[in-house]
Amino acid sequence: MKTIDELLAEGVDGKRVFVRADLNVPLADGVITDDGRIRAVLPTVKALAEAGAKVVVASHLGRPKGAPDPAFSLLPAAERLGELLGAPVAFAQDTVGPAAHDAVDGLQPGQVAVIENLRFNPGETSKDDTERGEFADALAALADVYVGDGFGAVHRKHASVYDLPARLPHYAGYLIATEVGVLKKLTEDVKRPYVVALGGAKVSDKLAVIDELLGKADRLLIGGGMAYTFLKAQGHEIGKSLLQEDQIPAVREYLERAEKTGVELVLPVDTLVAPDFPDLKTKAPANPTAVAADAIPADQEGLDIGPETRKLYASKLADAATVFWNGPMGVFEHPDFAEGTRAVAQALVDSDGFTVVGGGDSAAAVRTLGFDESAFGHISTGGGASLEYLEGKTLPGLAALED
Repeated sequence: MKTIDELLAEGVDGKRVFVRADLNVPLADGVITDDGRIRAVLPTVKALAEAGAKVVVASHLGRPKGAPDPAFSLLPAAERLGELLGAPVAFAQDTVGPAAHDAVDGLQPGQVAVIENLRFNPGETSKDDTERGEFADALAALADVYVGDGFGAVHRKHASVYDLPARLPHYAGYLIATEVGVLKKLTEDVKRPYVVALGGAKVSDKLAVIDELLGKADRLLIGGGMAYTFLKAQGHEIGKSLLQEDQIPAVREYLERAEKTGVELVLPVDTLVAPDFPDLKTKAPANPTAVAADAIPADQEGLDIGPETRKLYASKLADAATVFWNGPMGVFEHPDFAEGTRAVAQALVDSDGFTVVGGGDSAAAVRTLGFDESAFGHISTGGGASLEYLEGKTLPGLAALED
């Protein structure tokens, strides 16, 4: 795929460059709580603006139902982008209507505009090729060139991700080029030992990547809510802990495969439990208890890996040459259940290997828990996209950028 460096060499002065970014930031009462994704696209936007382009930034935010919804407006993201750029950013209150055209027409070389949430238009996410194509045609009228830099959305067959690049000269931005380069290090000529730590709530979200990694990783460490389905599959009592009972047969098959193929699949040896799920708003003390992973009381819920598991997982990560981590080890948003996730993050910081934090909640946890982002080899902006790439899937947004 062609990169932004090639585009800059060709020249962009006065050209309208459409940048498909990922500004899908978390909001609390209209306030951005983590601006990592905005900062991730800054190098691309800055380079284009400094080269004299008229930069049109577009993104989705949340899951509005194909119509305008103030709760999902991109205005806070546009304002934050302007603060980070140190320059005014125009904001259009529609996607392809009069406001968008006025904002783009009003740009001078070197200026930036953000158009409203792409998902306010049903054509963005439509499964109908014609409807999606019509929206892509309307977006194409706003630009002369397309730059794909929204890695968190490249696994979606959406109009701005998949259909629009076919209508304009297209290039990969700095973020996508970096993300793809990192993922190749995890799939081609991997340095070993290769250790993967997987957490998060649902084992069903990780089945495909586990299936793929059982033939590639040397060690798999399992934590988070998904671990309790593994423990149940081994015949253990898990109390009120999260369980996907329908996934037990698949989990048993993976446990058997791991044993046969020599992949070390490591499960928690102890867990922190509490009678009820903690209050994440008040952060009221939950008074957790550490119990053996095979002795969870029937009236308790597992909410984080325990102290012995933290030590175990740190030791399993210590000699890794390559590490991929996706998914928190517990309910890290509550201080009583954040130590498991903190321990894994610290093990990556302490590692001499190439460490990748696989986006999503893992990336949010790293920032929430106060880690220096530069201490990791790479923090991905796309959890779902990273997982699907590791699963071996073709990602529509990357395929669309290929020539």
